[in-house]
This record gives sequence, C-alpha cells and structure tokens, in this order.
Amino acid sequence: MSVVNFDLITKHANIEPAAIAYLQRSNQEHYANLSVKWGDTVIQADAYAVFHSTARGPAKGGIRMAEDVSLEETRRLAELMTYKCALTRIPFGGGKSGIKINPRTIAPEVRKMLIEQYVRHFGVFLAQGTYVPAPDMNTGPAEMATIYGITQSRESVTGKPVRIGGLQGRDEATGYGVAAIVKNAVNGILDKDVRGVTIAIQGFGNVGKWTARLLHEAGAKIIALSDETGAVYMEQGLPIDDMVNIRLLDEANLPAIDPCDVLTMPVDVFIPAAINGVITADVADKTQAKLIVEAGNDPTTSEGDQILFDRGINVIPDILANAGGVIGSYVEWKQAKSGSIITKTETYHTIESHILGAYESVIKTAKQMGISHRLAAHVIAVNEVVESMRDRGWI
Repeated sequence: MSVVNFDLITKHANIEPAAIAYLQRSNQEHYANLSVKWGDTVIQADAYAVFHSTARGPAKGGIRMAEDVSLEETRRLAELMTYKCALTRIPFGGGKSGIKINPRTIAPEVRKMLIEQYVRHFGVFLAQGTYVPAPDMNTGPAEMATIYGITQSRESVTGKPVRIGGLQGRDEATGYGVAAIVKNAVNGILDKDVRGVTIAIQGFGNVGKWTARLLHEAGAKIIALSDETGAVYMEQGLPIDDMVNIRLLDEANLPAIDPCDVLTMPVDVFIPAAINGVITADVADKTQAKLIVEAGNDPTTSEGDQILFDRGINVIPDILANAGGVIGSYVEWKQAKSGSIITKTETYHTIESHILGAYESVIKTAKQMGISHRLAAHVIAVNEVVESMRDRGWI
C-alpha cells in the first residue's frame, strides 16, 4: 500500500493514471542473504535494497539494521524518501536498505563483516551511482566508512566521518532541520515565541537528542523525553545540557514516568522521533499537544492522522520535518563530486534554505486548498515527481 493517498491527491493535482501506476510500485527491489562465519557459528541476515523512484536522480536512503526489518517496511521508507527529496527540491529519488538482525546480539567485528557482505551484494548499484546509501537506525559513520573502504568512491555513500570526506554538520543535520521547523511552526501556527514553549520528545537517539539540544538552546522547555529504556519528566524543564553524554535514558538520574505518557502529555509541541506507527487512533484521540512535528519516519497511522485533523491538531509531516538529514546528505554528495570543502555554517544554511522553503509552500498550499499539512506536502511532492517524469518523457 502506498504511503500517499492518490485518490485524495488527484482531487488537488492533475496526475494522470500512467504516473500513478508508475509510483504505486518500486522501480527495483533486491534481496540478499548476508552470511558470515564467526567462530563455529554461521550468522545470517536477510537484506533488502529498494529503489522506489529514480525519476529525479539517484535513489537516496539509509541502511537500517534491526531485527524487525522487512521488505514491506523498506518499501514504505523508500517511497517516503522519494517524496521527501521532491518536496525539498533536491535531485535525488527514493531508496532504502534494511538488514534484518538485532545489532546488540552481534560482535562489532560481525557487524563490520555484514556491512562488507552488503556491499559485495549491492555494491554494483553504488558503483553505478544508482543508489547512494547513508546511516539510518543502528548504523552510523563507522558503517559508512566501511562502505567507502570497499567502493573507494566518496560520492558512493554519505554520512561518512569528516576526516574521510564526510560533511561538517551532518551528525546534527536532521535534528537541525526539525528544530528549524519547530521554531517556525510555533511562531506561525501557535503564534508564540519558541522561548518557554513546552515540548515532549519520544526518542533519544541521534535525531531526538540533537532536536532537544537545539530547541533547549533556543529557550524551549523540554519537559519529557523517552526512549526504549524508559522516560523522564520535569515540569520546569529537563537539564538537557547535562544529558548530552547520556546514551540511554535509564542511565539518567532523573524523575521517571511511564513512556506511554509522553505520547499524550499536555504540551505545546509533541515530537515523535523514534519508530513508525506510534500515533494510533487511540493515541490521537488522547493527544493533548497543540502541535505535532514528525521527526521520525511514518510515526502516525492513517486512522490517527484523520483523528488529529478532525480535532484541529496541526501536524507537520515527516517528509518535511525530518528532511534535514537527506538535505545534508545532498550537500555531502555534492562536496564529494566537486572536491570542495563545505563548512558547518554552509551546511546549516543549505538545510534551512531548502527545508523552510518547503515549509512555506506546504503552509500556503494547505491554507489555499483547505487541506491538512500532510496532504499538502504529498500534493506538492507527488506533482514534483510527476513533472520530472514528464521532463524525461516517461509519461
């Protein structure tokens, strides 16, 4: 099932049936069985690489490593990347990879060997420039360095360590984009200054942590945080500066609450920055936030989304809110192709320029058409992809 509703989109954009047929299926889907010998044991992991659309450029998308990875999830995330890149006007298509294994159950050496196996199976696409991977859940610069070590092409992968061609500011790129969206939405939608607004964040990985840090620096009160190990809450605001080096929240000596409470807490802004499908119909019905900014991929179910819209709760969708990461990847890819060195300030400027330009378009379209911000974002993004297909004579 597509991540966008073409029946709704075609009410607001001229999209021909041929284009819909093209976008309802992935361009390419690939499977590999990654097998490595570790001692007397053979460790195996299913691996998927999906390229949803290359109409606007190479398929772009991270490599996710988790025990619940599936082909269906990889398809959905690849499709989301197609529209995320189109919405922010960067010349990439949508792709995604998944390795089905719990990384906490394997040694670091096994992890490295699995990534090497991944490149041996899918490396032809990286060499051709058909697909440009990046970090995602449970992968990071170390894995991207392994990939670069095999391909020997800096433009074949993004999210690399800075010393081997990575981008200054890439680590915080997604969180930087989320924070920029929050500040603008708080001002434009809630008619408030970000200083003093209350925020709850689900997820304390790279995106959640950087979002919390940047919004805290801007004066917001981060009153609740949760991750897979637990949740913490302080009405006066959490000491974010003291939490920078905390890896998991169960390490924090702070007042604990039920992680489920973070989803429905009475705050100005709720930021889901973890797994998909967390804002269900039940959660949406109980939500007390005035604004939701989706820092994670696909966090709201279709039923939950409809309830939030009916209740008048504004949602800034994932393909807009968390696009800072792929914009940063584009800057790194461009840096690799040109041989130039791009500063952190330039990275921030490019992210802000693209993401806030897309934000203004979404706000304007939603207001003019009387539709949700998610539908407005989908209308703009799908239309952009379809126009690219027309430019190439595909339809």
